[in-house]
Amino acid sequence: MVRDGYYYGLAALVVAVLLGWLTLPVLAIIPLLLGAFFLWFFRDPERVIPPIPGAIVSPADGKVTSVADIFVDGRPQTRISIFLNVFNVHVNRTPIGGIVRNIEYRKGKFHNAMGEASAEDNEQNIVMVEGEGQRVVFKQIAGLLARRIVFNHKVGDTVERGQRIGLIKFGSRCDVIFDTSATVKVKIGDKVAGGSSVLAVAAVGAPEIPSPTVRSGERA
Repeated sequence: MVRDGYYYGLAALVVAVLLGWLTLPVLAIIPLLLGAFFLWFFRDPERVIPPIPGAIVSPADGKVTSVADIFVDGRPQTRISIFLNVFNVHVNRTPIGGIVRNIEYRKGKFHNAMGEASAEDNEQNIVMVEGEGQRVVFKQIAGLLARRIVFNHKVGDTVERGQRIGLIKFGSRCDVIFDTSATVKVKIGDKVAGGSSVLAVAAVGAPEIPSPTVRSGERA
């Protein structure tokens, strides 16, 4: 379990005790249920990381909502978007192994993460990882309920494919951007699991993404 779950759960337990002591015991049921939800929400299950060379794995649990052709500084790239509802595991994992080359945190809005505009307008953390003969950019994007993005690494850190790297609290979206030479293995509507579901398999020595700044257009 993520450490935050214990904090939220303990706070709810304290509220339950106070309500039960100062008012009616039955009122303690509500914070107890809320505390149980927090403990469940911050669960952190183990995952089997696929050993496939060049595999780009999902950074999060959720539903694939977009597979799009986009442009990064005039170069075609593929973007896969994953929507996390409040019932999904919210621990994030790195799509590939390698070195963290860039981290950019952007303040922004809190639109519905299902909307196309959220990819650019919402508060987000953009991470570039270089390794396995490629560069992959992934975004942790806040949603309507998400108000905190956590990323536990810094530029220069080495990460392994599927390694835990942070989380987004209470509903959000993750985007993964990579070269179009990679073979996409998912489609819109697929449910994926962070660290274990393969989104795409990249060719060795695929062209690198020069920048995480993107403009999008849906794939036909």
